Amino acid sequence: MTIPLTSRAREIQARVRAFVDAELIPWEVHAEMHEGLVPEHVWTRMKEKAREAGLDNMDMPAAMGGRGYTMLEQAVAQEQTGRVTNALGWCANNPLRWMLEACSPEQIDRWIKPLMTGQRHECYAITEAGAGSDVDAIQATARREGEHYILNGEKWHVTSANLADYMFFQAKIEGGPNDGSHALFFVDHGTPGVEIVRTPAYTHNYRAHHPIYRFADVRVPASHRIGAEGDGMGFTYAWFRHERLMIAARCCGSAERLIEEATAFARSRIVFGQPLAEQQAVQFMLADSVTELFAARLMTYETARAIDAGADVKTAHAQCSMAKLYASEMAGRVADRAVQIFGGRGYMRENVAERFFRELRVDRIWEGASEIQRIIIANGLLKRGAESLVG
Repeated sequence: MTIPLTSRAREIQARVRAFVDAELIPWEVHAEMHEGLVPEHVWTRMKEKAREAGLDNMDMPAAMGGRGYTMLEQAVAQEQTGRVTNALGWCANNPLRWMLEACSPEQIDRWIKPLMTGQRHECYAITEAGAGSDVDAIQATARREGEHYILNGEKWHVTSANLADYMFFQAKIEGGPNDGSHALFFVDHGTPGVEIVRTPAYTHNYRAHHPIYRFADVRVPASHRIGAEGDGMGFTYAWFRHERLMIAARCCGSAERLIEEATAFARSRIVFGQPLAEQQAVQFMLADSVTELFAARLMTYETARAIDAGADVKTAHAQCSMAKLYASEMAGRVADRAVQIFGGRGYMRENVAERFFRELRVDRIWEGASEIQRIIIANGLLKRGAESLVG
């Protein structure tokens, strides 16, 4: 069965898939063996080809110079980038539409437009040692002093900070009428008081690192605050909804690639005089994998369609959690089966199944762990009923 898509979505799908297959997948093993890096001229070409494939500024309106993709079209494109390991698919700038709603015209000119053109790069400083999925538990503070704020705190897992030149810093307001509420701030790298603590080694090999940063009496103008005091969590939730759905899409792409590779290997590998694919135990693993992929893709696409149709934001929040929960756990199961089908080869870093087995594990953690997604879904069910979530 072919899932119905518009002709434009099909064209985006085919264009991005061709780019991933031709420009990114051939460099996976090299990146794996070189700490996530490819030669600089290759990385430059990847970024140029990504723009040609339409992977940049997907969520930005055409009036701003963006692609103006629907949420479904973005999911279709992100699904294809999920087919490559070592985060090579992270080669295009993709600021989100909420930034236009949240930022002042001056902020858009200073930080967002250069992000769209690739002149600037951002990262998110939200997570802390004691506050991961529970964002409200952050201890970072922002204290108003005249026309400035004084920022303090320590942020963990600041993804892509080594490639960025500014951060979105989330803190709780300290003092004043909005004491304890959340706010977001632009903080440029190099601002006095911003100090890198260390860069931990992670399971995957990505060009983008996840350092720990300390903010000690960092002084920023009030004009660096995004929106009003108290708006910070709303903006973060908007980012979470989008990224959770895109994680689901990328997990579908990863699962599809794994199924393709494992199936091809099972057909060619001869065991006890016949192809491995003739073994019923292997057939069952492949059948379970493709069935779960079908379900995850349907859930992801339908959630995106509903958002495009103007779904209630609270319903969409729960459905994005449902898609991320199911797709990320599905992809993990598919990767585990693929390693098993490849056998000893599946334990080699040069094998796609081994890389995805490591890399997909974090999708059940970042942007809200699976357990947090279940809490969000259950809250939505209890408040609005099953019909609001599944129709």
